[in-house]
Amino acid sequence: MSVLDILKERGFVQQLTHEDEIAELLAKEKITFYIGFDPTADSLHVGHFLGMMVMSHMQRAGHRPICLIGGGTTMVGDPSGKTDMRKMLTLEEINQNGERFKKQMRQFIDFSDDKALMLNNADWLLELNYVEFLREIGIHFSVNRMLTAECYKQRLEKGLTFLEFNYMLMQAYDFLELNRRTGCIMQLGGDDQWNNILAGADLIRRKEAKPAYGLTFTLLTTSDGRKMGKTEKGALWLDPDKTSPYDFYQYWRNIDDADVEKCLALLTFLPMDEVRRLGGLKDEGINVAKKALALEVTKLIHGQAEAENAQQAAEALFGGVGALDNAPTVTIAPSALGSKLIDVLATTGIVPSKSEGRRLIQGGGLYLGNSKVTDIEALLTGELFENGSLLIRKGKKTYHRIIIE
Repeated sequence: MSVLDILKERGFVQQLTHEDEIAELLAKEKITFYIGFDPTADSLHVGHFLGMMVMSHMQRAGHRPICLIGGGTTMVGDPSGKTDMRKMLTLEEINQNGERFKKQMRQFIDFSDDKALMLNNADWLLELNYVEFLREIGIHFSVNRMLTAECYKQRLEKGLTFLEFNYMLMQAYDFLELNRRTGCIMQLGGDDQWNNILAGADLIRRKEAKPAYGLTFTLLTTSDGRKMGKTEKGALWLDPDKTSPYDFYQYWRNIDDADVEKCLALLTFLPMDEVRRLGGLKDEGINVAKKALALEVTKLIHGQAEAENAQQAAEALFGGVGALDNAPTVTIAPSALGSKLIDVLATTGIVPSKSEGRRLIQGGGLYLGNSKVTDIEALLTGELFENGSLLIRKGKKTYHRIIIE
């Protein structure tokens, strides 16, 4: 199978330009392509991981990826899919985030022997002369056409700043610059980037009289269209300090039955025959598929050892087997005993805030061991602990352990 056939079979491909040309190109030649990542936070999240999987499939087929860190475009902010303007970051924050992105990307992409490139668009965007840029690049963009793009429509309802309006031009210029510097002829991105990708491919054709191509992959959504990768603590981060390997494992272990086969196809390298077999399991059998998904994805992000530790902790908590030592654990000092339970839970991060803790108790979703907590004013006392350990359960599926040190 060609890599395009692989991406299609696994459910990645959404839209592409000149499909017949791309199919022939990917089958017969080794190309340079790129995906851009704006460092708006200090870690990649699972949405980025989907792009890394596409990149990895392409690299395995012999094509050369460029991981483009958006040090320049982040200064402006991508309006795609946003109802409000993105938070403005300082150059120092952007640079720090970009360095963290680079470190994480090396876990998934092989950069040895020029097999992949890591570049930063700040290297050319921050040096541009604005008037020259408008004369060279802006002349090729129709405002009327830009205003029909999906990436701007949602923002037009609440107000689109001129700052954000420049984003499409900057991303298109990235593609042109990469084409000139590295021979890059294809841009890949999430489906919300379709108009920006088209703009870049068109700019190369106009400026360089060369073919250029674009392909978008699916966004990570649930079967009913909701964005996947959101937890009660926010995004599902790839940084273990922001989302622990256990919490990461548990997210995939607990996804809806209808999403299992899709996630196995998109987020693992399991053969598609195995993906379809696991995805076809019914009733209690689907839990086997969920465990396989959770283990495989956690292994790719956090490594074999952490994935197995997370799995053992989950088995200990759910099935009474395995090592509880691997459960997500917080420690408290003996002096914390006698404090309000809700205060301790918020301080240790077991709940995001005291107000969230109150809602959890009022909704009947907080347990100490097997006992439901009904009193918002309940105290954390030593009698609740067994051998210095107390198991906390939130809802049906989320466990934490408190130990006294």
